[in-house]
Amino acid sequence: MIDDLEILEHEEPSMSKPSSYTTPKWWKEAVIYQIYPSSFQDTNDDGWGDVKGITSRVDYLKQLGIDVVWTSPIYKSPQADMGYDIANYKVIDPIYGSNEDVDNLISELKKRDMKLMMDLVVNHTSNEHDWFLESRSSKTNPKRNWYIWKPPKSVSEAGVPEPPTNWAQILGEANSAWTYDTETGEYYLSVFTPEQPDLNWENPEVREAVWDVMKFWLDRGVAGFRMDVINMISKDPSYPDAPVILDPKSHQYQPGTQFFVNGPKLHDYLREMHDQVLSKYDTITVGEMPGVSDENEILRTVGANAQELNMIFIFDIVDIDKPNIRMALKPWDVKEMKSIITRWQRCMIDRDGWNSVFIENHDNPRSISRYADDSDAFRDKSAKLLALMQTTLGGTLFVYQGEEIGIRNAPTEWDVDVEYKDIETINYWKKCKKIYKDDPKQLEHGRKIIQMKARDHARTPMQWNAKDNAGFCRPGVKPWMRVMDDFKQGINAEAQMDGGDEKELSTWQFWQRGIHDRKEHADVFVYGDYQEISPEDPDILAYGRTSKSGERWLVVLNFSGKDVEWTLPESLRVEFWACSTYVKGRPEKPQKGTIPLKPWEGILAKCKIE
Repeated sequence: MIDDLEILEHEEPSMSKPSSYTTPKWWKEAVIYQIYPSSFQDTNDDGWGDVKGITSRVDYLKQLGIDVVWTSPIYKSPQADMGYDIANYKVIDPIYGSNEDVDNLISELKKRDMKLMMDLVVNHTSNEHDWFLESRSSKTNPKRNWYIWKPPKSVSEAGVPEPPTNWAQILGEANSAWTYDTETGEYYLSVFTPEQPDLNWENPEVREAVWDVMKFWLDRGVAGFRMDVINMISKDPSYPDAPVILDPKSHQYQPGTQFFVNGPKLHDYLREMHDQVLSKYDTITVGEMPGVSDENEILRTVGANAQELNMIFIFDIVDIDKPNIRMALKPWDVKEMKSIITRWQRCMIDRDGWNSVFIENHDNPRSISRYADDSDAFRDKSAKLLALMQTTLGGTLFVYQGEEIGIRNAPTEWDVDVEYKDIETINYWKKCKKIYKDDPKQLEHGRKIIQMKARDHARTPMQWNAKDNAGFCRPGVKPWMRVMDDFKQGINAEAQMDGGDEKELSTWQFWQRGIHDRKEHADVFVYGDYQEISPEDPDILAYGRTSKSGERWLVVLNFSGKDVEWTLPESLRVEFWACSTYVKGRPEKPQKGTIPLKPWEGILAKCKIE
């Protein structure tokens, strides 16, 4: 094993040989803020966030240090899956506003040197999209082949048609990924929900229609796209049954992801997308590509010469507690998390790719409840620890709404049947109550999984101030989802922007400081080399960031709820400690030797090799 001295002193070949990793690009240095529009800001008193609400908060985002606003889908939709079931790609849903409202948002962002990134959801559409209504109307309709239709595998003695494969639905694994259509007597593939039929990307007419949608919004001034489950657009053309890995007594259907994730023509489609659309615009692109962790496969998409996408979301961290299915738990530890971070930092540097840096989004629970301590005593410290980590890692930084004020998971007291709105949670809880109705212990375990993993936790309304409804909507208006009660205890943007404690920064202020430092020292924190220190330490994530000119910074993060001591490598001397998650200004820490760290404390230092 390389020791600490060797790690700090060695020069990575990738930093000296020709490489585009350190070539400046605006999308590499940009800080992106994801907005879940229904929960961000309501301006028309319907309890549902809207585009004008986003526009009203542009100055807030600018003050935080945001460069690009990414909004989850706002297109016309029946909202079976919160807008990820799109009925018209070129029209904004009236619940959010209008196309003109988006034009105005783009204009207001541009005035502040900011950009808009939209969600591109083209693995599937809504079952109310005109394309699908035509496709299902008859087997001879010209758009029949725009979706994936298959006859039943067989018909039971009772006359019940059987699905073409045993694949399970993603947002309800108790259900089939295939939906039967009685009018034409065939099944259509719908891997998420029956309301979200999968498009048939084998059909060139489908691809042309997607390129047309992309050009429509790029010509309107959108800067690029986050591409929803883009690695599912190519399926195994043989459509085999999935292996049985879940107990067939309780799971009639099995995870079939290996047959529709990173399929055989994925890279052909992405290169065609690049050639036909993306190469003609100066865009930012990020692909949601769950279920893939192979470096070679990922670099085929994000490598400097791949001509596919700028970056993807690598899910190893957010899947760290996931076994075979998302709504389940497995144990993990800090060493595993450290190894994941180091792996992908080094991979992109050594192999000339590009990272996205994130630990929260609309599909995952709140990070402090998941990776740290969301108790009243340590919530703020934990939030700042995670902020320090993210603002000092290489890649493009993504911040999810509310992360900057330390929003945590909903409390255990919330009634799942009343307060939780997400279709995945609803389907999972129904399954638990059906299977475990006579087993209170297993039912409670299901409730624990919801408390830890439900997507609802990321979708509670944004907490703007201490007024009724946390400023998300006008007092007296009922928000579409319950607001967290802790907005009155300082977990709101207004209180944290105004300061609070004289001795330490608020979570919001700490994020603002971190984003500012990241931009000021982009050659280090965005483009610099990365060296992990003390990889065997069970509690501490420590790493050095080094610019091409030799400027060095040290990050030390205590991922434990206890006081610990960490020893600086003998070769390393701290010039000054720049910040701590515990104090405002520069902390008083030893410049050599043993460094004491409080629970969930993170520290940043400028340093040099002696």
